[in-house]
Amino acid sequence: MSDNKVSRQKPCHRCKSRSASAPPDTSTIHYEKFWLYRHCSSVQQRDRQAQKAGQLFSGLLAMNVVFLGSAFISSMIFNHVAITLADVWILLSILKVLCLCWIIYYLLGTSRQPHAVLYRDSHAGPIWIRGSVLLFGSFSVLLNMFQIGYSVILIQCKSMVEIVFPSIEILFICTQAFFLWHHSKDCIQVQHNFTRCGLMLTIATNLLLWLLAVTNDTIHMEIESQLREVEQRFAGKAPFSHPYLRNETISCTCPNTTICKVFQKGYILLYPFNTEYCLVCCSVLYVIWKNVGRRISHHHVPHIKPKFKLQGVVFGPLLGTTAVIIGICVFMIYQIQATGSAPNHQVFVMYYSYYIVLLPLMSVGAVIGTIIHALEKRELDTLKNPTRSLDVILLMGAALGQIGMSYFSIVAIVATDPRDLLNSLILSYSVLLIFQNITQNVFIIDGLHRQPFISPGKEEETKEEQNHEACNQRRVSMLELGQEIRKVSLSYLHSYSHLSWKRRALREISFFLVLCNIILWVMPTFGAHPVFENGLEKSFYGYSTWFAIVNFGLPLGVFYRMHSVGGLLEVYVTA
Repeated sequence: MSDNKVSRQKPCHRCKSRSASAPPDTSTIHYEKFWLYRHCSSVQQRDRQAQKAGQLFSGLLAMNVVFLGSAFISSMIFNHVAITLADVWILLSILKVLCLCWIIYYLLGTSRQPHAVLYRDSHAGPIWIRGSVLLFGSFSVLLNMFQIGYSVILIQCKSMVEIVFPSIEILFICTQAFFLWHHSKDCIQVQHNFTRCGLMLTIATNLLLWLLAVTNDTIHMEIESQLREVEQRFAGKAPFSHPYLRNETISCTCPNTTICKVFQKGYILLYPFNTEYCLVCCSVLYVIWKNVGRRISHHHVPHIKPKFKLQGVVFGPLLGTTAVIIGICVFMIYQIQATGSAPNHQVFVMYYSYYIVLLPLMSVGAVIGTIIHALEKRELDTLKNPTRSLDVILLMGAALGQIGMSYFSIVAIVATDPRDLLNSLILSYSVLLIFQNITQNVFIIDGLHRQPFISPGKEEETKEEQNHEACNQRRVSMLELGQEIRKVSLSYLHSYSHLSWKRRALREISFFLVLCNIILWVMPTFGAHPVFENGLEKSFYGYSTWFAIVNFGLPLGVFYRMHSVGGLLEVYVTA
């Protein structure tokens, strides 16, 4: 497995700033080589076969690493005497150190070679996905800091691995976030195979970190549910159980100090962000891997790049904000009941009633948006786009989590007592959730494949915006402030009235769905898990079986809501 030599042509000092729309000289193109296909007649055919072989071998590397790590994690769960959590941490630490070495080499070596990055994918690494990497990465760093502080307080019953592992994790998160922020759009043209293997190793490491986080998060919820049952049975207060401490003795408990309680509560609050960070990083790394060796022709580059502007929307933000406010109130009431004692019947009725009202509104909006897409005259975007292909795969795959859990709930309710009030609410919620996921996926995927709308008066609008920005830059007195606000309001209403009804409806629907998906992401992320508390599915399938089902579905459902927000923002911008 070998790459071709770098061209001997002297590098131009403008090569890094060269626009992707201007095709480079053919002498700077680095065609891939592979020893299996060295006898191919044409250079282009050899390049295509070498690219497929490089993707195959790097994929096999990632597959073997994932299987090895999964075997370690599974052995830890089912036979924690032979394989302990410390053994899994050591394996993951080795993988993270290898990934760090490759990322540093890429930053300091590969990306700085002559003609290394001749093309940049304009669709890859949008600002919302890179912002998510920084946001979730920052929370993950705080999470590991809390874990280090918690371990330092209990140093008498902790091992050094529990301090070293999060320390390496902090370094890994920071380095990876820097790499993804600056190089998510790269189409690397040198050291193809080594870069692919490094990217796949990093993807496999993030997947294993996600698998470990999901496993421990589920065990944490399982312990809390078991402790709540003990409290109901014996009317005693059970001690707090940390997600990583299921094998610890009772003597290794947090002392009754404020700083220790802060570390505990902070750890629980920030824990879900770690799983989201791993999945987001995997998606960005996969796009970079697909873009290795990719050469973008000038017609792939959009001439006009739409920008996010809060114009042409009135009812969508109002309805969405109302749904968010009501959802926060429902979430707070549920959490107060859940943390104090076992949630009563009325709390479940309130929680599922909120979903039963919101999900049909979201489904109707998605159906109307799909019909408007069908009535539009915009052409379909048929160009090759790895980012869009990945978005479609992630939307369809992540939706399987909620859809699968809903079908299991439907079977359990129909087989027991569907006429009970709470059971009928859960049944309605499950059916509506399936329909909402399907309709929203159709709306987003259809919108992602549409060409951006280009207004015929785009130049006039741009001139008006530039004049408006020039007016904003000058200093205004207090007397002129009211007039400026009035001008801005009139400009907003003017732009709203001049939009066609199709564009206006698409923007309203997209913005409404963005806010709804945000609140539906917040509620399960920060602790609202009625599937653990209502007891229906748990008693029907058994404790272990139901938690295995939730272990698969709940993290995917949380990721689906977050990824849907990004897709809906793309639909909003292109409308």
